[in-house]
Amino acid sequence: MTKRLVIFNHKGGVSKTTSIYNFGWMLSKQHRVLLVDGDPQCNLSGLVLGDQFEPYYLDDATRSQNIRDGVTPAFKGKPVPISPVDCFRPQRAPNLHLLAGHANLSEFDAALTFAQASSSALTTLQNLPGAFSELLSLTEEKYAIDYTLVDLNPGLSAINQNLFLVSNAFIIPTNPDPFSLMALDTLNDILPRWAAWKEKAVEMFADSAYPLPAGVPKFLGSVIQRFNIRKGRAAAPYRDNINELKAQTKSAFFESIEKAGMVLAPADYGQDLIDSGYCLAEIPDFHGLLPKSYNAGVPVFDLTDAEIGETGVVLDGMKEKRDSFHDLFAETCAKITSIIVNA
Repeated sequence: MTKRLVIFNHKGGVSKTTSIYNFGWMLSKQHRVLLVDGDPQCNLSGLVLGDQFEPYYLDDATRSQNIRDGVTPAFKGKPVPISPVDCFRPQRAPNLHLLAGHANLSEFDAALTFAQASSSALTTLQNLPGAFSELLSLTEEKYAIDYTLVDLNPGLSAINQNLFLVSNAFIIPTNPDPFSLMALDTLNDILPRWAAWKEKAVEMFADSAYPLPAGVPKFLGSVIQRFNIRKGRAAAPYRDNINELKAQTKSAFFESIEKAGMVLAPADYGQDLIDSGYCLAEIPDFHGLLPKSYNAGVPVFDLTDAEIGETGVVLDGMKEKRDSFHDLFAETCAKITSIIVNA
């Protein structure tokens, strides 16, 4: 059975898209993975498609194979059912499948907002809340997907709410700065409110062509990223913020979502993760490896020595960093797969 994971924070600049790309690529080494680009900016699609990005949206064979066109039958009232999307797969990661984004996805947000805010399932709107889940389910079935990772834009739109709530689990990406602490404060209120709506909506839309799946997503943990390393640990300016993020996640944030039924049992997390403030990973900046990753069209941990393109001590240093990122993402993905089975 496919497990859906959404990596979400309404704060921008927390590297959520990069995290989904890296986690998805690493998971695809052992599993069949679907990446869903729910952000109209299509940054995830750009990372996966690389040089094929523009041709993908211009070629008649692929231009309609995206998330917006996938749910169009429901949102435009067309007399055809939703059908699975043909997914792009990178040559270097054949088990990685992309459900591409679309720049005009936001045009469906108003209708979905109205549908989800209605006190009753109006005939003209009742198929909208379950449309995205139906598209994901059909595409997951088509490719026998093990894990689906969903990318959202930084915001609190109806589409974000919907894709968040039809997932099994979620991870909160953060940066070690005061703004991430503020964002956690907002999510304390927003996520339980979304969960409360979902509990009522499942029954309300039960008779629609595309029913909502039951249950609310469960918190797997956070990732803290984008900081510099000094002597093997986060540099001094970041350490206090990292500790504060962990403390706030473990206390106020966790307590809030626990009341909404959005957490797992303590045994599912394990004492080490609980003691770490539910932090799955601390991921430092990629620095010089990042542009080389973009040029090669692969994550930093999959760069070959030739793609790094340096010599001598510079090459040795970059190889060491590449290998450390490989170990970090492999370890984090192992944590994710061991915990999400309980969601």
